[in-house]
Amino acid sequence: MSFKNATMVWKNGTLLPWTEATFHVSVHGLHYGTGVFEGIRAYETERGPAVFRLQEHIQRLFASARIHSIEIPYSQETLEEAVLETLRANGLQSAYLRPIVFFGSESLGLLPLNCPTEVAILAWEWDLLLGAESAEKGIRATISSWQKFDSNAMPATAKACGQYLNSVLATREARARGFHEALLLNSSGNLAEGAGENVFLVKNGTLVTNGQADDVLLGITRDSVLQLARDRSLPIVTRSISKLDLFTADEAFVTGTAAEIVPLCEIDGQTIGTGQRPVTRELQQAYQAAVRGQDPHHPEWLAYAEKPGFRVQGLGSRG
Repeated sequence: MSFKNATMVWKNGTLLPWTEATFHVSVHGLHYGTGVFEGIRAYETERGPAVFRLQEHIQRLFASARIHSIEIPYSQETLEEAVLETLRANGLQSAYLRPIVFFGSESLGLLPLNCPTEVAILAWEWDLLLGAESAEKGIRATISSWQKFDSNAMPATAKACGQYLNSVLATREARARGFHEALLLNSSGNLAEGAGENVFLVKNGTLVTNGQADDVLLGITRDSVLQLARDRSLPIVTRSISKLDLFTADEAFVTGTAAEIVPLCEIDGQTIGTGQRPVTRELQQAYQAAVRGQDPHHPEWLAYAEKPGFRVQGLGSRG
């Protein structure tokens, strides 16, 4: 990942050059992880760049903030427009967008007394999280020795900054062992999720995934895949997933905004299924059509960045 094409940052209501969008090293969020964030993608379409499921992402940002008692000093509508404004300001055809909200600098006790709420939005070009060829070739994963934190210890349904230390530990372990990604089990010994993704299995033509009771973040890409599967009348079961379920699946894949839809071809050296992935491939194609404005069933999923007279790099002027 590189930030070389990022030029502007939205910071507390103002667009600033990338190098000027700074905060003091005493911010509470840096020291204790007291913040929430979202990962959002924008895609190139025939109508210019469009942000995928922007409203749902910002709704989840506010829900995460409420769980952690962080009051966001803007409305949801203001932040939705700010995301589009940041995309336009950077002149990107496609982008990864990162709104983040955190407690700023005032005190460093565990209670963020009088710490202001800081809000920023970044935008940059970012290829697939697990590699440019991951969608086609799939990835090798390992079951991590690190356990996914229990929802009674920290709310797994919130997308909070500090909780990602759990994922960092698992990811570093997986890469050190020669794998692309880590899968984390919960305290019951069942699958929770990947370090940065939800997990789906396919067994006898049925799509299987787990849910909130399994200590997972309910991903927006996960929700999109479930809706696309319903559109195609694919049978769906939501239940806990055991290690045996993983190893005996016909297909398996992970989903997330940064990763999109990536096949799991191997787990701890064991090949998943026969290597044929018809259901995964069908859902990948459906997802790509949806994010690029080619799915007539879900136009509401796209928020177009363009305004009259706005010029996007390489696309020319559109009205």
